[in-house]
Amino acid sequence: MTGGCVRGVIAVCGFGWTALAQPAPSFRADTTLVLVPVTVTDPSNRYVLGLSKENFHLFEDGVEQKITSFSTEDAPLSVGLIVDVSGSMGLKLHLSSGAAGQFLKTMNSSDEAFLVEFSDQAEVVLPFTHQMNRIEQKIGALSTGGLTAMLDGIHISLDEMKKASNPRKALLIISDGGDNHSRYTSKQIEELVRQADTQIFAMGVFDTLGPFGLSFAEMDGPRLLSELAEQTGGRALAATSDRDLPTIASRIGVELRNQYVLAYSSTNTVRDGKYRHLELKLDQPPAFPKLSARWRLGYYAPND
Repeated sequence: MTGGCVRGVIAVCGFGWTALAQPAPSFRADTTLVLVPVTVTDPSNRYVLGLSKENFHLFEDGVEQKITSFSTEDAPLSVGLIVDVSGSMGLKLHLSSGAAGQFLKTMNSSDEAFLVEFSDQAEVVLPFTHQMNRIEQKIGALSTGGLTAMLDGIHISLDEMKKASNPRKALLIISDGGDNHSRYTSKQIEELVRQADTQIFAMGVFDTLGPFGLSFAEMDGPRLLSELAEQTGGRALAATSDRDLPTIASRIGVELRNQYVLAYSSTNTVRDGKYRHLELKLDQPPAFPKLSARWRLGYYAPND
């Protein structure tokens, strides 16, 4: 399976910021309620709205689940920004700061965000706040130096995300490559990501000079970020030039505002702490182009 991705034939709406007006679901902090954000795009990579609950079919370990809540309402978000300030970023940090500012412009007053930086070690620069201008100011004051503890940055961010006020949660990682200084391994972080109810998006600020002088871990960074994002229904995007960064950042922000949020209570009531695989299928009205959908690939059941 190539991630949470399915192609079908469904009705298309154009790219845009505005979610359709539908009753907002009443999300509860209930461990038995599973939230599944879904992004649907057309062949031109435009976001697709206008589908109904009946277009979606969710399966947990092969068993279809009843979707009890369905919305395209622009529900509040809890977001963590994870910024690479290692020495290799250099002048790219200024460009990344501008891109982060573009992302923050897509946030609403009901959203909250925190900021984490990483170089030799990871640190929470600013805890959750509704004041996006404070995040932007802190990013603008960051400076570069040291090695790259990216995995530690993800770890501390997932821990900080436990303080989130909103059910919808996402991390945005801005980095120029892989890890070379973390205490945590990629396997440990992959497991934590599978446990977390958080979408991961990554923005790669990569050099165009090739892998010369890089360690295997550094060269493997883009692959790891892609796999982490895919697991959660997010995605990793690489900038091919400096001019791409603001566009990529804005697109990630817009995507978070143009998702379907499905919720269900699992028919499997066994609280065994095991991982459960999710699959999404779409009913396909005729006479429309093939589209793609992305969703989280699974979750861990509660464990008493």
